[in-house]
Amino acid sequence: MTATLEGSGVAGAELRGDFAISVQNLAKHFPIREGALQKVAGHVRAVDGVSFDIRRGETVGLVGESGCGKTTLGRCVSGLTDPTSGGVYFDLTTAERDRLGEIFDVPENGRNAEMVVELEEIDRLHRIDRIKKQEWLRYRRNCQVVFQDAFASLNPRHLVREIVGRPLKVHKEASGDQLTERVVELLERVGLGRQHLFRYPHQFSGGQRQRISIARALALDPELMVLDEPTSALDVSVQAQILNLLNELQQELGLTYLFITHDLSVVRHMADRVVVMYLGKVAESGATSDIFEDARHPYSHALLRASPDVDDDPAAALMTLEGSVPDPARPPQGCRFHTRCPVATARCGWEVDDVVRWLEDEPGMFDALSDVTRVDAFTADLVFADESAAAKLEAALRSGKMPEAARQALVEVRRDGARTHIAFTPVSEVKLTRRGPGHEAACVLDLTLDRV
Repeated sequence: MTATLEGSGVAGAELRGDFAISVQNLAKHFPIREGALQKVAGHVRAVDGVSFDIRRGETVGLVGESGCGKTTLGRCVSGLTDPTSGGVYFDLTTAERDRLGEIFDVPENGRNAEMVVELEEIDRLHRIDRIKKQEWLRYRRNCQVVFQDAFASLNPRHLVREIVGRPLKVHKEASGDQLTERVVELLERVGLGRQHLFRYPHQFSGGQRQRISIARALALDPELMVLDEPTSALDVSVQAQILNLLNELQQELGLTYLFITHDLSVVRHMADRVVVMYLGKVAESGATSDIFEDARHPYSHALLRASPDVDDDPAAALMTLEGSVPDPARPPQGCRFHTRCPVATARCGWEVDDVVRWLEDEPGMFDALSDVTRVDAFTADLVFADESAAAKLEAALRSGKMPEAARQALVEVRRDGARTHIAFTPVSEVKLTRRGPGHEAACVLDLTLDRV
């Protein structure tokens, strides 16, 4: 599969791969700094081991709650942020993608010398933070971003002619009258015109500003567009106009989209495949029809049932998730969703931190806590200032204040004076498993819709 890379600035360059991008075990951790010396005390795991592919010409919808890591992942894909580990690979053939997947399926410390050499060669040719400068410029112009806040992403002191024409000037594609005509062509393609050339961003409506952002993104004939919530700030009628415009441009130009959003109705309309993220991880991925008609992860069910639809019974209550999203600096063990999951089991990864998450709102429960001695995430001794506080915690752990699944996973509660020993059943991280052709979910249960 080949396609000419128009205006690349690289003589004879061609896009030869079947995959626009392949994200492999991508992680982005932000350091938490404390004290006068700003020492690193931990990391916020915004993206924590995400893998998926985008084939040429398709749209992949990336969905999840605010704070799940969608935008950070989009910035890594577009090259605006370097990953902590893993990588984003572009222009891979099917054979190269398959081999890359085989290598990443093997733990890093278990790879043989041949695998290491192969991975280094693939990194050198395709990984966007390892490739040579010329190839990086080629990728950079072929991956463009449309941001959520069009007003913030457009320079308020520049005219539309300068905003849309800047990529063409930077890459020396046009100048003078030729630049003006190219900008007019781009504006007309997105439903604007010559009369808008000499206006400032504040003189446009929200939908018009987003059209200007799309025109700027199209200036260099990109292969891939990262659309970060491009319609969330617009009213419904304008959303429809922008979505229809994006559909038309994809059909006309053969564009590939990574569509980041929290709006499931938009995803259903736009996406060929869907990746559902929760707390930096992929909870489920598959064809759009599979996710909407046969979702296999409780979080996917929760998102679907929390999304109103015009066909729904207006008297029916929407499903809401209990609890808040856990701290991404200390994500839950096992399945990260188990602290809020309505069908959680003892196998989902209950740990010592879950005791605090569930009981911290109990009056005075941890006021007398003086020390915590951890063996691991699942075993610890909690030391209190007096025996009554330790006894209160022990009683709470054996009562209905903790979820039934957590009590089943609790293998030991032992009090020795002012010290309470807690031990849960250790579990490994829940991995994505195959649920059908191209359909994966990270859940210990084989769920169907009527079980959630």
